[in-house]
Amino acid sequence: MLNPKLIGKPVIIGGTSDRGVVASCSYEARQFGVHSAMPMKMARILCDHAIVVRGDQDQYSKFSKMVTEIIAERAPVYEKASIDEHYLDITGMDRFFGNLKWSQELREKIIKETHLPISFGVSINKTVSKIATGEAKPNGLLQIPQQGVIPFLDPLSIKKIPMVGGKTYQLLRSMGISTVRTLRDVPPDMIERVMGKNGTVIWKKANGIDPTPVQQYSERKSIGTERTFETDTIDVKMLKDILIGMVEKIAFQLRKEDKLTSCITVKIRYSNFDTHTLQHHIPYTSFDHILLKTALELFEKVYSRRMLVRLIGVKFSGLVQGAQQLNLFEDTPEMTSLYQAMDRIRLRFGNKAVRRAAGMNVVKEVHHLKYQV
Repeated sequence: MLNPKLIGKPVIIGGTSDRGVVASCSYEARQFGVHSAMPMKMARILCDHAIVVRGDQDQYSKFSKMVTEIIAERAPVYEKASIDEHYLDITGMDRFFGNLKWSQELREKIIKETHLPISFGVSINKTVSKIATGEAKPNGLLQIPQQGVIPFLDPLSIKKIPMVGGKTYQLLRSMGISTVRTLRDVPPDMIERVMGKNGTVIWKKANGIDPTPVQQYSERKSIGTERTFETDTIDVKMLKDILIGMVEKIAFQLRKEDKLTSCITVKIRYSNFDTHTLQHHIPYTSFDHILLKTALELFEKVYSRRMLVRLIGVKFSGLVQGAQQLNLFEDTPEMTSLYQAMDRIRLRFGNKAVRRAAGMNVVKEVHHLKYQV
């Protein structure tokens, strides 16, 4: 806790102007109807005595990595599903420690070292564990054994099921389905006729069925692109323009796949085949304007020999799944809206439909996009 004076008080995190939105809020503020993604102006009306604190991207990313490091030291297999969510496969740990005891000790260690409230759900698969974690909040631990899965799920709202968003919820409610029990009793073929294959997946989740394995997390996951020139060049402006175009391209790829990066690497290969790289760790993001600034700063540092350049490349690594949560820390939603509008155009007309002017001053060269795991 960075500011212990805020404990027990209604706190709203987000942009400090009325045009901002709520990134998060304390449970004391939620009692007044405040919730994430709500316009700040409305949140202030609902809870006029709340303390508004501007979000800190650096601190958010720092604590996310701290929690991940503690988990990595102890968990046999873990998956970092988003900035603030992890899945752990502790199958077999009960033979040595007991799953609940081991989870309690891990939770206590995270709390002790980070002073963050941590909620755990322990159960038979990812879906039930995720729902149990939600029910354990704030700052609790809940274990659901196999025989208790159906009794635990049945009375819950269908909103608790992962994959049930606003539109899906309204569709299910129009069918008279409001609880998990009601959904569980609907024949699966009927759900599939109405909702397609996603309907079958949701129906299985309502029945506590989720065969999805925990995917071992690795910071080595990356996405990058390189460009090799037919003729070696020393045109610095062109090199920067190419770099801008590449950053735009793979940043869009990140957003399309709901991923965030925490590390940028810029690579240069000179005409004599000497290769130099430089990387920099940043708060999790997928926004061009943040990534471009860092990429260009790295270029200025790594391009030091002033020789002819044969290849230039950029790579984003330390990827995690998750939408751009940090955009909620902005004072205004205009930047987020701009990215969403540009990405919709790119998805419809191709990723070259909207580009920065600098990134367009590029000759056609050999290039490739690559993923690494």
